[in-house]
Amino acid sequence: MSRFFDLVSKPAREMSSALPFLAARHEFERPLIKLDSNENPFGPSPRALEAIGNALATSNLYPDDDCRPLRLKLAAHHGLPPEQVLVTAGSTAMLALLCQTLLGPGLNAVTSERSFIVYSMAVHATGAQLVEVPMRDDTYDLGAILRAIDANTRIIFLANPNNPTGTMVPAQAVEWFLGQVPGHLVVVLDEAYYEFASHFARLRQVTYSNSLEYVARGASVVVLRTFSKAHGLAGLRVGYGLGPAELLGYCARMRNTYSVPSVAQAAAMEALEDTEYTAQVAESNAVQARLLARELEGLGYRIAPTSANFLYCDTGEDAAGFAGRLREEGVAVRPLGGWGAPNCIRVTIGTPEQNDIFVRALRRVGVVPDRRGPAAARFGG
Repeated sequence: MSRFFDLVSKPAREMSSALPFLAARHEFERPLIKLDSNENPFGPSPRALEAIGNALATSNLYPDDDCRPLRLKLAAHHGLPPEQVLVTAGSTAMLALLCQTLLGPGLNAVTSERSFIVYSMAVHATGAQLVEVPMRDDTYDLGAILRAIDANTRIIFLANPNNPTGTMVPAQAVEWFLGQVPGHLVVVLDEAYYEFASHFARLRQVTYSNSLEYVARGASVVVLRTFSKAHGLAGLRVGYGLGPAELLGYCARMRNTYSVPSVAQAAAMEALEDTEYTAQVAESNAVQARLLARELEGLGYRIAPTSANFLYCDTGEDAAGFAGRLREEGVAVRPLGGWGAPNCIRVTIGTPEQNDIFVRALRRVGVVPDRRGPAAARFGG
């Protein structure tokens, strides 16, 4: 037994120190094309970069603790009162605040298996339990989630699109689901990939999300958005929650002081305004998703239909070893054994050049036979 084992909290003892999604970059002996973290391969918009440069001059001052200018801009952008917006250090910080505010020992949250791994971390840090129900066809089984709710449930997490499968729950299904959920529960609609999913939905002529309507009418729903993905600000850590003013007020009490740097706030302000850049990123992602899916399925791999900026790929073998061979070829992808999918990898959709290098590396690594199937229809092509 170690020196501090009896001193640390029970959640700290029981939570695994092996975080499969946080591979240390110093582990790699050579430069890699990073297709393992769902980052925007094009970086921030020029307007955001200019705002970052301007904000550096006042870095000697603490940031606005309330993120008021950004919060007001987000409220106007989404047509909500400012009291229904809470800016945090990435959407993961918003997840942690919700869990700290609503959960504790003896309580639980419910989600699906093979979903965002931070849900487990945020829940277990409070001493609560996370109930994970099986998936159906690589996506959420909403009926199974409803059946898993008990008297101790306080939160339901619905990642839409889901990470790591990339699959989307249509707006009509979410509407039905919310109508079945007991009123005392809080449903977290995690829309980190909102811009990509919206673009795919338009191409496919389907309705993706009516989440802001639920927030506007006061439902027990919190919508999560982030500047880490389509806006290219992952390294600055800025996200936000949209939900009931009273609940967000309680969450704000739990927030760390000065948690969102002034540089991040300034960059987010301009990124939100630069809709032309975000639209270009989403369009490139959709085109490359279609092309990359065709390539992978042509090589024999099973691909789940994506609404995000990554592909979920069944390799037909141990994914860790498969990813290791790709790393030797200079490409980093995410093996999903830690998510309960030991034969699957998640591949970020990169630039055309990055995707071409990945496909060529894949051909050198090997091909799974007898798994061919059309991908174009699934990806709006």
